[in-house]
Order: sequence, then C-alpha cells, then structure tokens
Amino acid sequence: MIVMFGSRKGGCGKSTTAVNVCAALARQGKDVVLVDADRQSTSAKWVADRDENPDLPKVHCIQKYDNIRDTLIDLNNRYEHVIVDAAGKDSRELRTGMTAAHKLIVPFKPSNADLDTLADLEKIIIEARDFNPGLEVHGLMTMVPTNPVIREREEAREYLSDFPEIALLGEVICERKVYRDALPEGRGVVEMDNPKAASEINALMQRIF
Repeated sequence: MIVMFGSRKGGCGKSTTAVNVCAALARQGKDVVLVDADRQSTSAKWVADRDENPDLPKVHCIQKYDNIRDTLIDLNNRYEHVIVDAAGKDSRELRTGMTAAHKLIVPFKPSNADLDTLADLEKIIIEARDFNPGLEVHGLMTMVPTNPVIREREEAREYLSDFPEIALLGEVICERKVYRDALPEGRGVVEMDNPKAASEINALMQRIF
C-alpha cells in the first residue's frame, strides 16, 4: 500500500507524522520503505539517525524527487508498505505521487493559514483523481492544542465540511514535546515513554491500515 503525506503548506507536522507511522509499522514487523520526496530531507535524516541504533527495527528509505510515480509503483511491488513524505507545497512530487498513491493524508494545523490552503489543494486532488480514481484522501488535524478551552479544533472541523474531496479523520495529533524529542533519536513516539502520544499514533494506524 502506498500512503502519501502531503499538503500545500509546511510546518504542519507532515514529516513528523510520516516517520511516526513508519516507526509504528516497523515495530509491528512490517516491511516498510519511507520515500523522502521533500528536499528538506527531514525524513531521510530521521532514518539516518535511526540506523545508528541497531536495537530499533529497520525502516528502509530512499530519496526521490520530481516525477515519483514510477518509483512508487515499483516500490509497492517490493515492499509491504510505502510511506511517502512530499514537500509542503504544490510540487511535482505531490502531483505525481497522487497519481500512484492509494491514500493521501493531508496534515493541517487548525489555523487560518493552514485552512486557507485547502481550496487549492482540493483542485489538485480532483485533477489527480482523473488519473487515479481510487485515491482516498483524508484530512488529519495536527499540532492541536491540548487546552480544552481553545476551540480551534471544532472551528476547523466546521471549515473542512466545505471540502468534500478531503474526508476529515476523527483522530488528531496534539501538540506534544515528545514528537520533537523523538526525531533526533530516530524514534517514533511509540518507542518513547509517552502513552498519550503513542495512543494518538496507534489510533491513526488503525484508521489508515
């Protein structure tokens, strides 16, 4: 299965979520490859850090840019799970990846700056479905404030109801320091001592797979 994490805005926790999904799959004994299609190389650096610890289950990784369609199709024939981290912008990698992916997960923060990008992204999704009609698209709210007084989560849900091409997931990823702490160690939060963060990723895993 090819699962791509992509959006039209950076800083939404896209790479962080992608690597955490990979870590969770690896811990389940799955054969997983991470395709870093973002030139910032956040995901590839995470894998390099992970490789320094032989006790952590293996996550394979390649970096591929521009037209990634054929690469994703080939990897899907050789790996159980292909996880793609596309750049947070309207890129060739995002567009060509959509034509091969089985699922597109769109991480976004519950903020106006992120929500304002969804209209243009929906147009790209519609175009991609001309070539890949089976593409499933889900919105994933990330970096959500844990303070229950803040109503950003409810406001974002209402806003996304105007975009039928992007089905909002009930699962959310909250703003937690452990996500930042795990990255330089090449770990996922399921490999850290934080049950709340681990439960968020495990819930997302159950939904996606």
